[in-house]
Amino acid sequence: MHRSSGKSKNSKTANAPRQKISYEKKVDSAISEYASTALNWLRKAEFLMSAPKLDLCVEDTGYEVAFAGRSNAGKSSAINAITNQKQLARASKKPGRTQMINFFSLGNPDQRLVDLPGYGYAAVPEAMKIVWQKELENYLIHRKSLQGLILLMDIRHPLQHFDVMMLEWAYSRQLFVHVLLTKSDKLNRGPANKALLEVKQELKKMKLNFSIQLFSSLNKEGLEELASIMGGRLNFTLDNPTGFDLDSIPEFSDDEIEETDLSKFDENLVNNVDQIK
Repeated sequence: MHRSSGKSKNSKTANAPRQKISYEKKVDSAISEYASTALNWLRKAEFLMSAPKLDLCVEDTGYEVAFAGRSNAGKSSAINAITNQKQLARASKKPGRTQMINFFSLGNPDQRLVDLPGYGYAAVPEAMKIVWQKELENYLIHRKSLQGLILLMDIRHPLQHFDVMMLEWAYSRQLFVHVLLTKSDKLNRGPANKALLEVKQELKKMKLNFSIQLFSSLNKEGLEELASIMGGRLNFTLDNPTGFDLDSIPEFSDDEIEETDLSKFDENLVNNVDQIK
């Protein structure tokens, strides 16, 4: 009687070295090329003008994407990182010090990045807060060229009162929002991803179908993802593809504080401050 050796007929296959399976999401090469080229395009950003109120803003034509968030969310650092210009958006030692709507052109004046006044500031008179809030509201409601908001939140303190108000307000007006959880370098990878998941779940509970990502100006995390989002909203097309080297971007610190240079804003402020009242 023939006895089995006890080995499977597929023993050679079973004993073969196992290959590691990669669960990393593959990025479409066309999407990657678009993101890289859009990031390179955003380096063309140049200061255009500042305005204290809506009717003094640049002509309402073309496409705009506006950055909004609390005064300490790292808005200036994010703008400087995505444009690869360390001092394009100046940070102040006192959040809320410069309350102007700042416009930056992106190769042509009909494609613009907008830096909105930070909200949540406390060290200013209540009457001034009301003025700033009203002008911010006017911009968000009446600006026809506004294609969406980049809403920044410190990953360690997301969904604060004003953040939730802004999200719900934008949803009620069908305004596109992309959320940046900034300063992700302040947390290890695990806690950062956990925070991202928790905010996604909270947005889902509120029935707010907005996109969201991790972002760090310090270690360059999330630059290409953000550039792709902005490019799409600003009608950027892939005309002349060029490579983009992320390592060429200098490091930025979210805690890095620059003295505010108001030289570009003073003239507008002096000429128009009476009109704010």
